[in-house]
Amino acid sequence: MRTNIADSQQLTDKQRLTLDFIERYIATHTVPPKLQEIAEGIGINSRGVAHRYVQALTDMGFIETDTGKHRGIRLLKPNPHRPEFVLPLLGKIAAGKPIEAIPGEDQLDLRDFFGHNNFAVRVQGDSMIEAGIMDGDTVIIEFRETANDGDIVVALIDESETTLKKFKRSHRGRYIKLIPANKDMEEMVYEASRIRIQGVLIGQLRKY
Repeated sequence: MRTNIADSQQLTDKQRLTLDFIERYIATHTVPPKLQEIAEGIGINSRGVAHRYVQALTDMGFIETDTGKHRGIRLLKPNPHRPEFVLPLLGKIAAGKPIEAIPGEDQLDLRDFFGHNNFAVRVQGDSMIEAGIMDGDTVIIEFRETANDGDIVVALIDESETTLKKFKRSHRGRYIKLIPANKDMEEMVYEASRIRIQGVLIGQLRKY
């Protein structure tokens, strides 16, 4: 039985370093790291020691692991050492009218808005431009291992390459179509066993 964060001991420096590395790795690569990559990433030589840190994070409920998968780590809860990211919430605005204050609301916690089981990915390329997703945009992905037809997903192909595409099952689920939102590009079709869903698009950020 897992221990709630509130009841658990504080993370040690190495455990916190391990959790930070796992979060950064997933945000950068959209897939979780292997034990060897964790060991190298936190500056140790032993996969066994890395496994001990990972097991401690699992016991405290920050992550879960699936030993049957090549990259079987999944984030569950926010890192308590990472500061909350909030913005001042000034109120509601409409064109041509002054800002209207919202009683009792003075800040917007973006992590609450997007949820705690999510990660961000920077988009490269123009394969999803007709869905309004441009090169350089940042998309917010909810960790999920399943998707519905029509969802825009982060898909892992052959355990080595990730892509952001629209998801569709074909031939009674035997095949998966990954469909670009660009009329100049062709859809990709793979046997279902070659595709692993990493998450589903739930939001988008763009800096002007």
